[in-house]
Amino acid sequence: MANRRRRLVGRVVSDKMQKTVVVEVERRRMHRVYKKFIVTKKRYYAHDEEERAPLGAMVRMVESRPRSKLKRWAVEEVLEGGRGDSN
Repeated sequence: MANRRRRLVGRVVSDKMQKTVVVEVERRRMHRVYKKFIVTKKRYYAHDEEERAPLGAMVRMVESRPRSKLKRWAVEEVLEGGRGDSN
């Protein structure tokens, strides 16, 4: 990679805004004492200029400059295509 910006992979859970998607990133870590896996989820707002990430798609996000109050990430690549609106 050419730069040191952080990259995360997650699933698009909302694409209802213009040029913005909500991406949920899931992390798994083992509990120190009980040795069970703990799953934590966090949602990020990511800028999607071409609106190419549909609902349910796996995307790679990259850290970017602040674009609004909540958006600090940008969609870098769509890894797996989603199936559009499921409703």
